[in-house]
Amino acid sequence: MNLLRALATVSSFTMLSRVLGFVRDFVIARTFGAGMLTDAFFVAFKLPNFLRRLFAEGAFSQAFVPILGEYKHREGEDRTRELLNNTATTLCFALFIVTVLGVLAAPVLVLISAPGFAATAEKFALTVELTRITFPYILFMSLTAMASGILNTWSRFALPAFTPALLNLSFIGMALFAAPYFDPPVLALAWAVFIGGCLQLGLQIAALKRLGILPRPSFNILAACRDSGVRRILKLMAPATFGVSVSQISLVINMVFASFLVSGSVSWLYYADRLMEFPAGLLGASLSVILLPSLAKLHANGDMREYGALLDWGLRLTFLLALPAALALALLAIPLIATLFLHGKFTPEDALATRQALVAYSIGLSGMLLVKVLAPGFYARQNIRTPVKIAVISLIATQLMNLVFIFVLSLAHMGLALSVGLAGCLNAFLLFQGLRKDGIYIPRPGWGKFLGKLCLALALMGCVLYIGTGEAKDWFAAGVGVRIGWLFLLVAGGAAVYFLTLWLLGFRLADFKRQAT
Repeated sequence: MNLLRALATVSSFTMLSRVLGFVRDFVIARTFGAGMLTDAFFVAFKLPNFLRRLFAEGAFSQAFVPILGEYKHREGEDRTRELLNNTATTLCFALFIVTVLGVLAAPVLVLISAPGFAATAEKFALTVELTRITFPYILFMSLTAMASGILNTWSRFALPAFTPALLNLSFIGMALFAAPYFDPPVLALAWAVFIGGCLQLGLQIAALKRLGILPRPSFNILAACRDSGVRRILKLMAPATFGVSVSQISLVINMVFASFLVSGSVSWLYYADRLMEFPAGLLGASLSVILLPSLAKLHANGDMREYGALLDWGLRLTFLLALPAALALALLAIPLIATLFLHGKFTPEDALATRQALVAYSIGLSGMLLVKVLAPGFYARQNIRTPVKIAVISLIATQLMNLVFIFVLSLAHMGLALSVGLAGCLNAFLLFQGLRKDGIYIPRPGWGKFLGKLCLALALMGCVLYIGTGEAKDWFAAGVGVRIGWLFLLVAGGAAVYFLTLWLLGFRLADFKRQAT
């Protein structure tokens, strides 16, 4: 299997999902703007979405995939199928309990996640109602994450990468056609989350059934929990929760801070985060999906030389693509925001406020993407202790920066975004140092020249984007068609300058091809 081709496949489907995500945000921004209704929905959706990233795609996936890979390559088909069935049984039982408790405790959850909303009874009550509708999403998506982990271990990367598009299609359909039938209309967005979760799980179940590896949950919960493989997964999950998802914890804490700021702050951070998630998903999430099962297989086979070489390949690809993405987000903040969101009730003032958050996020984007490559280097070896220590340090640093940026420097929501990005850089640096210290990763020769050439290409690309962007007022005054065309030319021109410069400096696509062992 060609890993570069697999990465291109996953990234392509991820791009489709991200593009649909921007269409979804365009529709939401045009229909609802940025205010009380969207603040309430984003808080309600943030909690189950946070739990999904924290446990389903975070701690569970990082604990489940390495052990599943070990069983697949060492234990044989029967024992692997037994592990799948027992894991599914345990997960279904735990998720059912969590979902019921979450729906019942919605007022408490909202009070914890957005205490500032309690000052407005109508806003608080609406957020509680939306939370109760969206909370079952954690059940659907946790089971979907398990299915995706199985498919990725069997080198079926395309379908799990496509699946998130179904949620965006659900959002678009409900916002465009169903919103007028709800009172208030924002309830349609909550039901879109519920429907999207059902669709994603259904598609994965069908794929597993076709491959003949669909897990069969049972009611014998005690026997399932006693399975040695399940117990190892559960043992790894608790500390992995911190190690993998520290940035998500920081985002939730930031939402608490943002709930006390001016109305619209939650929405500005949300829209900026959505733009930042585009390169994060295309590269960071895609690389993580490809690397984890491959690293787990190398670890199971005891091939640590190839293990380090694979990490080096992932880091070079990340620098190659993350640095221009971060620079482009900062320089094209207004063009992107104006083109995607400046419609209907979304105002130029909202655009300027969202730009502040996006520029702050872009400063730490590369660090957050590097974490997606470095963390699997530990989890594939089932080493939890080191990432947990690093995660705790990063989380504390984030909150200290929040206090300084908000209360000392008065950066408001921009400070919240900046603290997340800088903490991501700190997390990546400490993970890198940990891999070096343990002898897991030794940089291959040529890094100095590699980074020097990247810097030259970035400088030329930055000049083109800076000159071509113009003034914010020109973007606000331009029509939709002009914005789209102008933005397309900027993106295409910047990308052409960057990659042409690299080509002239000796970079070739074949240099980054890598065959899975």
